[in-house]
Amino acid sequence: MSNTALPLLNSNQHLKWYWLSGLLLLGLAWLSLSSGPVGWDWKMPIAWLLPDTMAMDINELQMSVVSQIRLPRLLLAILVGSVLACSGAATQALCRNPLADPSLMGVTGGAAVAAIAVIALAPKVSFINEAMVAPAAFVGALTITSVIYRLANHQGQVQITTLLLAGVAINAIAMAIIGLFSFFADDSSLRLMTYWQMGSLGGASWSAMIYGAPLIIISTIMLILKKRQINALMLGERDARHLGVNVKRLKTEVVFLVALGVGGAVAMAGMIGFVGLVVPHIARLLVGPDLRKMLPLSMLLGCLLMLLADWIARLIVAPSELPIGIVTALFGAPFFIYQLVKQKRGAHA
Repeated sequence: MSNTALPLLNSNQHLKWYWLSGLLLLGLAWLSLSSGPVGWDWKMPIAWLLPDTMAMDINELQMSVVSQIRLPRLLLAILVGSVLACSGAATQALCRNPLADPSLMGVTGGAAVAAIAVIALAPKVSFINEAMVAPAAFVGALTITSVIYRLANHQGQVQITTLLLAGVAINAIAMAIIGLFSFFADDSSLRLMTYWQMGSLGGASWSAMIYGAPLIIISTIMLILKKRQINALMLGERDARHLGVNVKRLKTEVVFLVALGVGGAVAMAGMIGFVGLVVPHIARLLVGPDLRKMLPLSMLLGCLLMLLADWIARLIVAPSELPIGIVTALFGAPFFIYQLVKQKRGAHA
């Protein structure tokens, strides 16, 4: 890969995408706080932010809905969207392939198996409780990530075909194990597990975010701090070593941080796929592959996608709620097929 693949920050053209994404994010956040099963009122966010100027038609129940239900849901969407997009961008840079994604590589499946095991066993085993879901999801994600990475690593090079095939196999095993837990689970656990597998922000609460949010925040901050080193790795491992990057340690750190963030996201919102695949690619098209530009935009776009998908999930079958993982899959799966076809055509060109 030539140096032209990583343009210098000599242009402010990318700033317009930051501003546009930021404004859209504010708009969607306002819409998310204003609408829901109890009704829609654009003044509700103002009433919550400025209680002294609260309009007479905004009652205490609506204020409580905003502060206890809609605001945690909004923050959860932002956290999950940003970490999935950030993890996807880091994974693609690590593998130097736009098809690499934590969900396709089996990371999400590993986190899901561990988290569902806790959910299924909590009613039956005294020393297991729901507070263990987030740590278990992280351990599951880290374990599967390590296994897949070792399988795909050949003489220091990550074999993308092996990576994706191993991810497919791991996901199949994960689904089988989840099915086994579902078979033996009681009715209450089974309903929770089934809905959780499809991804949802419906369980957002301040207490639920205590365990998963720190994992997401740590993962995101550390990946952002390492964006320059990951940039160097995109030039090739030999060039990265010449630039003073400890390639082996960096790979280990990226794998660990991706597992940390994905584990936290899966623990709080369930299995939400394709965000880490679609969003970094869109950001790369807009501002180029330089992570100094692309990573912040990916995080903004990830938040936008999650808020939009959540709004659609709440609107399309109102007053019920469609699992958000279904919406992101309907967006992401066609895009993944498009990328496969594009790569195939490029290979035969």
